[in-house]
Amino acid sequence: MRTAGALLWIVVLVVVAFVAVSYMSGTNYLTWRPAPAGQTVGTTGKVDVNAARERGAEVGEKMAVAAEKLKENASEAALTSKIKAKMVLDDYVTARAIDVTTNGSTVTVSGAVRSADERERAVRIARETAGVTRVVDHLSIEK
Repeated sequence: MRTAGALLWIVVLVVVAFVAVSYMSGTNYLTWRPAPAGQTVGTTGKVDVNAARERGAEVGEKMAVAAEKLKENASEAALTSKIKAKMVLDDYVTARAIDVTTNGSTVTVSGAVRSADERERAVRIARETAGVTRVVDHLSIEK
């Protein structure tokens, strides 16, 4: 589920960046033609430069927080994918029956396994993966 969230954040970030570049350059990237020059909008009155700087700083802070969350989600998704790939390649672990979730560097494995040896192997695979500091075992043995 975290992988889907990370991918959604990446898509949103790409779309926002695309719109921002399109707006700033004055090019309509949907038709690949520059916007007509006669359609500019002017302002009247005095511009408060300090207020604009403050608003820009607020937007910059929000973007930094969003980028950090995106980075964290992508890191968690990569760690989860690494563990699942190792389990799929392992001959003694039924990877389809095991769910792997990551929160920071803590990994939780859950699901049903066939034996105590398979449970131990799955937990060991997660524990030996680079970047994992703690493994929470919620695996149950099928009877």
